[in-house]
Amino acid sequence: MSQARITSRVLAWAAVALAADQISKWLILNKVMVPPRIIELTPFLNVRLGFNYGVSFGLGSEWLDAWPGALGLFKFVVAIGLLVWAAKSETNLEQTGLSLIAGGALGNAVDRWRQGAVTDFIDLHWAGYHWPTFNGADIAISIGVSLILVVSLMPLISRSVPSSTGLKGGSK
Repeated sequence: MSQARITSRVLAWAAVALAADQISKWLILNKVMVPPRIIELTPFLNVRLGFNYGVSFGLGSEWLDAWPGALGLFKFVVAIGLLVWAAKSETNLEQTGLSLIAGGALGNAVDRWRQGAVTDFIDLHWAGYHWPTFNGADIAISIGVSLILVVSLMPLISRSVPSSTGLKGGSK
């Protein structure tokens, strides 16, 4: 596959992740959560509006109050690096995973630049315990990381599969 085609695919995946994240956040902020409330969808899933002023799980919010754009700028730089890495990668799964991570990082960076915090609204809970509220960018990042882990484990898996299956791997 040509480098131009790979780069186009990488940018397309990142754009899909970014667009899905920003559209879902716009809908939540401007349509669904007007007025803000808790919407119970299932016994374990709510829509609950929240804003993350820190890093992961709100960590570092005190430091970021003094430098509100710092984390957004950092995420933007990291996303560009991930896109360059993805464009140079030789496997489709790695390209897709890195692109989704970059698109998710850009989605959260846009929030930080636009409003100083990341909009979160997906609330998973069970038996009174709540996972930290998250958003579409976080889902894209999680899927991307999962794909990168699969790519990383593939050499180990292929070595342990007997060659009689037709897959690359160990000897008989």
